[in-house]
Amino acid sequence: MPLPVRWRYKFDRWRSQIAGMFRSEPKQTRPRLCPACGTLVGATASKCYQCGANVNFSFAAASKTLSRWLPQTSPVTYAMLSICCLMYAVSLVNTIKFSGGGLGGGLLNLGGIATQISYRLGASLPWALNISQPWRFITAIFLHASLLHIGMNMWVLMDIGPMVEEMYGSARYLFLYVVTGACGYLLSSFVGHFSVGASGALLGLIGALLAATTGRKSMAAQALRSALIRWLIYIAILGFVFAGTDNFAHGGGLASGYLLGRLFADRAPADLSERRIANLMGWAAGIAVAVCFGFMVLNYLKNT
Repeated sequence: MPLPVRWRYKFDRWRSQIAGMFRSEPKQTRPRLCPACGTLVGATASKCYQCGANVNFSFAAASKTLSRWLPQTSPVTYAMLSICCLMYAVSLVNTIKFSGGGLGGGLLNLGGIATQISYRLGASLPWALNISQPWRFITAIFLHASLLHIGMNMWVLMDIGPMVEEMYGSARYLFLYVVTGACGYLLSSFVGHFSVGASGALLGLIGALLAATTGRKSMAAQALRSALIRWLIYIAILGFVFAGTDNFAHGGGLASGYLLGRLFADRAPADLSERRIANLMGWAAGIAVAVCFGFMVLNYLKNT
């Protein structure tokens, strides 16, 4: 008796599936696009013949791999935002657990982080202590003291970060953010401050924008420069009004950002040489952050 058509179809499909488990077929490969310049390259190519970028292992390739989790525009800005928010959540949970700091402390200290927790997670310390634990110059950039503190800083980051990242490119932007933040804490630590926050890095971004608009005669550049100067005036006033503001970190970040802004071309890398240098700077900054966070974890576990 012949099998019904429906059963024969199912039987043939199962047989094909079982046979496929024991049979290897050649993998179909397709040409790829260079993550740096977008040129079509061969399926097995490891480097782009147009710009020389490594197709599999480069800052651009890493950014493309992470793009499924990050927005297509301003990925570094969103990454910095995410790290800061994650570290604030970790700090707050530990504050509630170990010292009962919780969500109290008044309006300006709403969601305040205990000093002990900030210290264990990598706050910047006076010079004599910081110089023996230099990873704190970077980890302090991603820590914040209260809900208002992180709220204000992240608002500024999302306001000017995408503009600076688009201007300089993601790799140089990451380098600029990390280096200016660390320079701010170098000055702050030298004068003996205990400090946390992304303010120094944010002032570094403002300093870079000031450098980029210096000497520009266009109305857009002059309007941006005027807005930046007003921001600096407001920040200076707030720095003297509110106790605990680290004006030295602000000043160090602003000065270093302005200097780097004068050195960088105020545009994304245009050729192979510029892209290689920018990618090297981006990798250096990213590795520095990863290494410093590694030391932070070791220090935290040691003091648990």
